[in-house]
Amino acid sequence: MRDYIKKLPKAELHLHIEGTFEPELMFEIAKRNNLKIRFNSVEEIRRAYDFHNLQSFLDIYYEGAGVLIHERDFFDLTWAYLLKCKEDNVVHTEIFFDPQTHTERGVKFETVYKGISEALKKAETELGISSFLIMCFLRHLSEEEAIKTLKESLPFKSGIKAVGLDSSELGHPPSKFKKVFEMAKAEGFLTVAHAGEEGPPEYIWEALDLLKIERIDHGVRSIEDEALMERIIQEQMTLTVCPLSNVKLKVFQKLSDHNLKKLLERGVRVTINSDDPAYFGGYVGENFIQVQRDLNLSKDELKTLAQNSFKGSFLSDEKKKYWVQRILQIG
Repeated sequence: MRDYIKKLPKAELHLHIEGTFEPELMFEIAKRNNLKIRFNSVEEIRRAYDFHNLQSFLDIYYEGAGVLIHERDFFDLTWAYLLKCKEDNVVHTEIFFDPQTHTERGVKFETVYKGISEALKKAETELGISSFLIMCFLRHLSEEEAIKTLKESLPFKSGIKAVGLDSSELGHPPSKFKKVFEMAKAEGFLTVAHAGEEGPPEYIWEALDLLKIERIDHGVRSIEDEALMERIIQEQMTLTVCPLSNVKLKVFQKLSDHNLKKLLERGVRVTINSDDPAYFGGYVGENFIQVQRDLNLSKDELKTLAQNSFKGSFLSDEKKKYWVQRILQIG
């Protein structure tokens, strides 16, 4: 099955670039920028990656991102992830980035954007990997701050495909960001949002009805609401599910408890993604391998998951059809 999974072309639709920050690179960049971090070794950082909920992860996630200062840092971070894509046969990726994590520290929006974008351009030329950028608003901050970030992004609009909503979900419903999403749509951005990971199904309803999102990031709690399930199935709304992340953050106690297979069997357009792979124990390939093993997925189910990743992407219809056909041809 490992070889079969490797053969399947994949798109990744739920990936935070700051969440690909491997400890080795964190140390290297901290040293290059003459910054002291509180960990003394790579092993010590890895030991700290033991989380009991989303917030315990976010605390260390933001701390790690603090060593990213220069364009080169963002380039190196992104390029390291793209090399992992090549290993996993991820041929298209739609990457989240969190400008507020950096602009709050005095790093310019342009620095963040240019570093990431240069790596994406290089990957298209040298690795044959296509990509889109999705700018996320941090939901624990105010809508006013999100609006400020949206305005900062406008000079770079041509290189940003969509806006999203991430960070601490509980207590920060999608309705808090209705105005900024309306503004983003008026500027021509597509929209996505994290909903229904730790937050209740009501957050998914809000994201659909108030933010008018094109797909749901996570969404695993949709299964608790039958009317919501029927809507998602009927509208073929994509769920960008992150199995290893869900287990690491205790959304499910173990992978065999995950509802991905149930969602798939119901006809939900579910996809497999890695979320913050440096912290959660695996990139897309590893997520596929472990899910296949623990949920006993068939080759046909794996094919469906791979096809869903392209169907749910923001690629053109022509490119979606091309990759869906390529997957069908794999024996």
